[in-house]
Amino acid sequence: MSFVPPLIFRKGLDLKHEVAHVLADSYHSELVAGIKANDFLYRSGRLTIHLAREFGFCYGVDRAVDYAYQTRKRFPDRRVFLTGEIIHNPHVNDQLRAQDIRFLTDEGQSMDALTPDDVVILPAFGVTIEMLRQLEVRGCTLVDTTCGSVLNVWKNVRRYADDGCTAVIHGKYWHEETRATASQALHSTHGRYLIVLNHEEAQLACDYIVHGGDREAFLARFQHAVSPGFDPDTDLQRIGCANQTTMLSTESLAIGEMFREAIEARYGADAVGARYRAFDTICSATQDRQDAVLGLLEQHPLDLMIVIGGYNSSNTCNLARICATRLPTYHIAEPAGIVSNMEIRHKPVAAAREVTTCDWLNATGLLRFGLTSGASTPDNLVGAAILRLEQVVNS
Repeated sequence: MSFVPPLIFRKGLDLKHEVAHVLADSYHSELVAGIKANDFLYRSGRLTIHLAREFGFCYGVDRAVDYAYQTRKRFPDRRVFLTGEIIHNPHVNDQLRAQDIRFLTDEGQSMDALTPDDVVILPAFGVTIEMLRQLEVRGCTLVDTTCGSVLNVWKNVRRYADDGCTAVIHGKYWHEETRATASQALHSTHGRYLIVLNHEEAQLACDYIVHGGDREAFLARFQHAVSPGFDPDTDLQRIGCANQTTMLSTESLAIGEMFREAIEARYGADAVGARYRAFDTICSATQDRQDAVLGLLEQHPLDLMIVIGGYNSSNTCNLARICATRLPTYHIAEPAGIVSNMEIRHKPVAAAREVTTCDWLNATGLLRFGLTSGASTPDNLVGAAILRLEQVVNS
């Protein structure tokens, strides 16, 4: 019997209008809409809040969540699964579970139990080529919500491979998006990749390009972040830079320049064109939110910043990183993290776990807060956080 490819929906399921009211009820905030209309300013008692001019759900996240609700509407009598978190926001993922959408990463769920009658949603981060092939073999109906910005990165790493270049990816090797991007490089013509997390790791790779070094030590350091059979002596001779779309954009651009300079230092300026590739894989939504929070910090005198979003959300953590260089910053996962005027539960920048900070508010006097949220945070959580801040400040 010949293989019959599964049905794949990539442009929605023609039910956008039928689920619009459910999405609005679940994620919209009249309070936030009113603050936007009031020049992103909210005042109450001794509290003033300045919202960043770009925050919350980006287009790709909005589209992914919309497609998930359309899927449940289109297939009411079939089992619907997500390969994992659709986005990095616990509130949104719990809302999808409430719609009887199961997560293959949850306890008791397994890809082995999937049948051709099941529907599987691919998340905004995308999935690896290996996982996609497994799903296709099982014959499941697929709904692909992969973000267009992620698809752009994939296109570029495949182009690098076609030119014989190793893909150097600025990202977290354990992140779903970066694993999916690495698989695109692995299954392309050249089939090589290196993932660098930060400036320190990029510098190690650049030093190896320029000076060579201890091959085994290099492979041990990057053992989870290179393609099988990677050889730094040969696979760093021609490179193409890309990034996980939710990383700090200024850092991605700086790392790209570091690799360009390393190639020039090793091979000469005339060889850069043949040995180095760099395309703009910075996500515009990520860039807009980072630019907006920088603008907020520059335009208004603030006492502290509140950043709302999942602790495993890379773009949210990077917003908190930006703010923490300027003033006290509290990254909270949800409004309930604002416990009282004495306590707040938050994740400090670069910390692994949530902590509780006491005496975080001035007891008297005017308070000026800045507030932003990650691209996977819905407006209803922002609105609830603002009401909670109003309550604890003015109580």
